[in-house]
Amino acid sequence: MNPAIGIALLLTVLQVAGGQRVTKLTACLVDQSLRLDCHHDNTTTSPFQYEFSLTRDLKKHVLSGTMGVPEHTYRSRINLTNRYNMKTLYLSGFTSKDEGLYACELRLSSQQPSSVKNVTVLRDKLVKCGGVSLLAQNASQLLLALLALPLLQATGLVSL
Repeated sequence: MNPAIGIALLLTVLQVAGGQRVTKLTACLVDQSLRLDCHHDNTTTSPFQYEFSLTRDLKKHVLSGTMGVPEHTYRSRINLTNRYNMKTLYLSGFTSKDEGLYACELRLSSQQPSSVKNVTVLRDKLVKCGGVSLLAQNASQLLLALLALPLLQATGLVSL
C-alpha cells in the first residue's frame, strides 16, 4: 500500500474516533416536562447517530434517536431539538413512573464505538430548569444594582 494512502487513512480514522463525544448529560424539570441536555463535541462534518434511552427495572426503553426504534408509548410525549453541540429531549407529562437511568449515546457509524453519558432521574430530586443558571448569569448585575441603591437614594433619584 502506498504510504500516503496509509497516512490519510490513519488521519481519517483518528478524526472519526474523536469526532463525536458526549461531554455532559443533565436533567431538569420545565413545568411538567423532563428536559435532558446532551452536550457533545462536534469536531467532524460526518453524520452521526444518536439515541436517548431510559433504563427502568433492568429494561432499556428507546425514547428517541436514529440507532434504535423509539417505543410507541413515548413517541407522542417526546420533543427533540438539535443545536450544533447539544441535543435536547423533552419528555412531557413526566411522573414518578418515568424515573430511572437516562442515557444519551452518540456514534459516528455502526462500526465505531459509541460515546455514552448517563444520569439518574428521580422526580423529587429534580431541579427546575434555568433557576441556577439565570442567577449565575445575572449575579453581577444584581450585585451592582444592590450596591447602587443607597447612592441613588442619597441623591434623591430613588425613594423607597
